[in-house]
Amino acid sequence: MAGGAKESPRQRMIGMMYLVLTALLALQVSNTVLEKFIFIDESLRHSVSTTTETNSRSVDAIRETVKKNGNRERDVSIVKKAEQARSLTSKVMKRLSDFREEIVKVSGGKDPETGVLLGAKDYDKQMAYTIGPEGSKKGEAYKIQKELNDYVTEINKLHKDLNESSIALDGKDHPLYKNNPEQKSKDFAYLNFDHTPAVACLAIVSELQSKVARVEAKALEVLASEVGADQLKFDKIVAVVKPQSQVVAAGTEYVAEMFLAASSSGAKPEMTFNGKAISVEGGIGQIKFKAQGGGYDKEGKAKKTWKGAIKINTPLGDTTFEVTEEYFVAKPVVQVQSQAVSALYYNCGNELVVNVPALGTAYQPSFKANGASVIKGSKKGEVTVVPTKGNVTLSVYSSGNKLDDIKLRVKPVPKPEIKVFSGRKPVDLRNGYTAPGPRSIEVKAIPDADFKSFLPKDARYKVVAWEATLARGKRGLASKKVTSETVNVSDFAAKAKSGDRIVIEIKRVMRMNFRGQTEAVKGLDDVIFTIPIN
Repeated sequence: MAGGAKESPRQRMIGMMYLVLTALLALQVSNTVLEKFIFIDESLRHSVSTTTETNSRSVDAIRETVKKNGNRERDVSIVKKAEQARSLTSKVMKRLSDFREEIVKVSGGKDPETGVLLGAKDYDKQMAYTIGPEGSKKGEAYKIQKELNDYVTEINKLHKDLNESSIALDGKDHPLYKNNPEQKSKDFAYLNFDHTPAVACLAIVSELQSKVARVEAKALEVLASEVGADQLKFDKIVAVVKPQSQVVAAGTEYVAEMFLAASSSGAKPEMTFNGKAISVEGGIGQIKFKAQGGGYDKEGKAKKTWKGAIKINTPLGDTTFEVTEEYFVAKPVVQVQSQAVSALYYNCGNELVVNVPALGTAYQPSFKANGASVIKGSKKGEVTVVPTKGNVTLSVYSSGNKLDDIKLRVKPVPKPEIKVFSGRKPVDLRNGYTAPGPRSIEVKAIPDADFKSFLPKDARYKVVAWEATLARGKRGLASKKVTSETVNVSDFAAKAKSGDRIVIEIKRVMRMNFRGQTEAVKGLDDVIFTIPIN
């Protein structure tokens, strides 16, 4: 993305796309995500094709204007510079196309019948080509970086008013990553192609071509202004909309430019978006709005439209051009990460991490739940869900816009296992003790191992009430009511004889949750253990 003190809306959208690609490094890429990248790649390629055709017509317009003006020497030099811009652009576009095809080839090629990329998920093979051996900097991406930045340098030489920024940046120079400790140390190749699926690499290459086309368009615009080729011609006027992408994730900004194909800096058009006036800079209307989700089809896309109007003043009076633009809103993929993936535990602090990679830095989450209370975490996307019903619906929002409802199953907390010890060793309930028997008895509630591993703060148990009785036949000789886990039974040993038994009866077990609150564990108040005295 081009650097600079102030980022354009287009640059912010490009940065958002890079964040989506970076998020793939830590995820198991699903077929649905891959399909979205194919869709994005196709949209970008269409945009590049449209811009390239427009640029070609711009060169023709410059030639025609210079010819009509008598081929003045100064104007002819402008034509040569415009042709040079075309030549430089065609060369670098061809280079990127070859680079793209080689990525397809090394990752497995395409199915000859369906045209499907066979190695869509591969990143090892493409990395060997784009990055090369670790530390070598001999991968093709390093050559591409130099050629792209050299291209911008040569374009800037064509006119004093051209000051386009570099296209292929390292992490330390990238506005989005220069303050990110994990990304700023990466160079251009690693930032874009390290552990990136081949299908995403194609979208990256298409985006690079889009940047090249934009640089050329700016150069031709400046050159055209020198010969009057950008002046409005009233014999043929077409309203044009140039969206940055026809696919946007719900909750992100849709950004587009609406302008007249032959508009000039001298024209002062008035423009509206859905009936409301918009800002016009240099004859170009600035359109920006939050894309609203809902009404998704089975592929997770929602077809939307917006309407614009451009009014200009001509010698014949005011003329208004209207346009209706179609775009698609892609349903963002909401990813929920949790230790207890299969279900949440009832009345426990289930810690979740909810991410939406497609939103990138625009992701500003908030949560609501039906059947549970929620506690927002200290980091973005972190939330603690405390279920109060058997099923929970977690609603995910970003900047106040609802993204999705996540259905979560709830399961009861597993009961702990009650175990009896003596002298820190488990009591042998089958064989018992030789008279006079044990001197102390300890009773513990041992939590389920998986539950304790998932939620250690909710797996704190204690037997708070139990009774120990020395019995002979049907008669109890001595009894102790205990409120701690351990009791001294030396007095039992003084009375015990062979054939007696010690009966342990559990009265009450408590669990402490993540808030430090306690609750009784049901179903353990009738558990009885018998220790034989031989």
